[in-house]
Amino acid sequence: MRLAPTFTSLALALAVGSAFAQMTPVGLWKTIDDDSKQEKSLVRIVDNGGVVSGRIEKLLDPASDAKALCDKCTDERKGQPIVGLTILRNLKPSAEDNTVWEGGDVLDPNNGKLYRARLKPSNGGKELQLRGYLGPFYRTQTWIRVE
Repeated sequence: MRLAPTFTSLALALAVGSAFAQMTPVGLWKTIDDDSKQEKSLVRIVDNGGVVSGRIEKLLDPASDAKALCDKCTDERKGQPIVGLTILRNLKPSAEDNTVWEGGDVLDPNNGKLYRARLKPSNGGKELQLRGYLGPFYRTQTWIRVE
């Protein structure tokens, strides 16, 4: 009889741990175009010592040029290929809310603009709310977890 409560506790702990592990921005995400609502790209977000960054792994729009360069970028990414381009940088867990990553920036390769960024997993970690800020104004995109 003692084995059943221990097994149940272990199973519950694993389930909670698994759900918590998904409440992180780390993983592969499908981006959706704001205007057309079509799938746009796959972005891989990685954690490097508590700081997350993300790069474009693949363009999903068949009309996109897989060899396109970031011609509108104004920093060291100018002229770099869009595929492989780091678009999220220097995001860290928030001191106030452990479900939010902030303090870094996001690049829109379509116009070369940099925005302050905030990431927040939602829907049990299946979605990621990416908010880009320019002054007091912001825009939020929802990305879908692929893995």
